[in-house]
Amino acid sequence: MSKRERVVRMSVEQPLWRALTGYRVLTLLYAIGLFASAYDDYDRAGVAIAYYAVLTVWTLATLPRVQNAAACTKRFLAVDLAVALTGIVLTPWVVTQGHIDRGGPTLPSIWTAGSVLAYALKGGWRWAAFASTPVAAANLIERGHPARDTVHNVILVWVASIAIGYVVEVARASERTLARALEIEAATRERERLARDIHDGVLQVLAMVQRRGADLGGDAAELGRLAGEQEAALRTLVSGGLVPPSRLSEDEAAVVRLVEEPETGGPVDLRTLLSRYAGSRVSLAEPGAPVELPPGAARELAAAVGAALDNVRRHAGEAARAWILVEDEPGEVVVTVRDDGPGIPEGRLAQAEGEGRLGVAQSIRGRLRDLGGSAELFSTPGQGTEVELKVPKVSPGKAERR
Repeated sequence: MSKRERVVRMSVEQPLWRALTGYRVLTLLYAIGLFASAYDDYDRAGVAIAYYAVLTVWTLATLPRVQNAAACTKRFLAVDLAVALTGIVLTPWVVTQGHIDRGGPTLPSIWTAGSVLAYALKGGWRWAAFASTPVAAANLIERGHPARDTVHNVILVWVASIAIGYVVEVARASERTLARALEIEAATRERERLARDIHDGVLQVLAMVQRRGADLGGDAAELGRLAGEQEAALRTLVSGGLVPPSRLSEDEAAVVRLVEEPETGGPVDLRTLLSRYAGSRVSLAEPGAPVELPPGAARELAAAVGAALDNVRRHAGEAARAWILVEDEPGEVVVTVRDDGPGIPEGRLAQAEGEGRLGVAQSIRGRLRDLGGSAELFSTPGQGTEVELKVPKVSPGKAERR
């Protein structure tokens, strides 16, 4: 099954911006409700009404500005904080002294916290601390002295905004790490796919040239030696290390996600693809009815069977016989490849993979893993080798969407 990369715009902080949007609207209504319930405490109610009119227009008009970090500019933050500070400073001028002595709310009330939280979401805990400081000073000026309730409210806003700013910074760092990890995973899968294709073609040709050149001698032996060197270098390359960081991992709102490419055409009869392997020394046993699989899955499964037969010819010899058994189960297709060769010594597969020989690791197991299936190898020295390949009829991604 072919795969491709797609960058999906996501952000773990986006829910916080949506919450801030709702908070600003709700606290606006709350501040207006407090004003209405304590109307008698206002000596200059007209000034308060004018301020609430400005606050309402400003809150509703700037809702798009608190949708995400990009829209929330520094200029907006400065003006927003100025609106909140203006309301706090105006409070002693429009309310009675009794209102202040009783610890009554300021004109913007807890709407002010929304301005500070916007700073925290935009720039982290340092920006939050910067915005909290003038708010604390304005509240102390409004009250006239550092009363207990005022100090408690100031500290609460300070601590909450700095904590949220810190959480946002940690979330962004985690998001960058996740993007990098997913990018590495995608690159690793792509390298494995290329390694399978190279193993099925180029590496086998180079190995054959090396063997034939050594048998022929002369100039052909030199050609075989060069082919062997290139084979070793190519094996090292396809089993090499990780890709360097790209600009993708630097984008803190980008996540790489592997998605399936849409299959073109209808199901493919697996028997048609496997029939080309049948011959004088390879027997094919298959059901009488079509064994249908999605095109990509059928091609990859057939290629895995071909890789297993290549291993038979290479390690068991040209005279070895092989049998292919196809079983069409209700939920999966099982293909078994068995030979009458000498078998595989214990530990040889791990050693071959360490040497960069990826025939079983990538051309067989890697293909089946990408299909959501499995590949199991059974071998007893002197009694041949059996490879059992299982592929689900429906890919895992499609099964989840149903």
